[in-house]
Amino acid sequence: MSSRSETSPDREELLPTRRSLLDRLRDWENQASWREFFDTYWKFIYSVALKSGLSDQEAEDVVQETILSVAKKMPDFVYDPARCSFKGWLMHVTRLRIIDQLRRRQPVSRPSPVGERDSRQTPTVERVPDPASLEPDPAWDEEWERNLVDAAMERVKLRVRPEHYQIFYLSAVKGLKTGQVARMLQVNIGQVYLIRHRLAKDVKREVGRLKEKPL
Repeated sequence: MSSRSETSPDREELLPTRRSLLDRLRDWENQASWREFFDTYWKFIYSVALKSGLSDQEAEDVVQETILSVAKKMPDFVYDPARCSFKGWLMHVTRLRIIDQLRRRQPVSRPSPVGERDSRQTPTVERVPDPASLEPDPAWDEEWERNLVDAAMERVKLRVRPEHYQIFYLSAVKGLKTGQVARMLQVNIGQVYLIRHRLAKDVKREVGRLKEKPL
């Protein structure tokens, strides 16, 4: 089983250096680079927005507005990990966009006849989370780690055979037993062990790359 047959000859094009990506993001017209950036980080932004109390539509707006905010800053942005991590910076931008969405909410109030109002009902304005309380918490860090794993898996998926990724996904992600995967996909058990181990190492290596050089 040759690793060459499993890997696209354009592997380096699929995995550009993070600093190279940063340079290319300065050009808003570079759609391929922005698509790569979006694919890597949109799930994190969306999930954090939902967990902050936003609706699905509001969370989608936060994703769009966060990406736009990043785009506007890119021409003059200087990435200096010694001063601020990219993770911290993106979390900060995301938090500001979440706060913007919460502030746009207008409490729906209409007069109701005296005696018909349920005194136990919480006024709408009191049900809106306080923006000042939206400090990043450990849940944000957990979401960030989960997002890195998802992004790493997508990158690995691009450069291996579809049938090999399916073996890895069913075995390592879905947690099916080795024998069950082998029967389902009509491969031998040894092949399932080998592919799962190899791709797990690839995913771990890719997560490491994203942590070291997120841009």
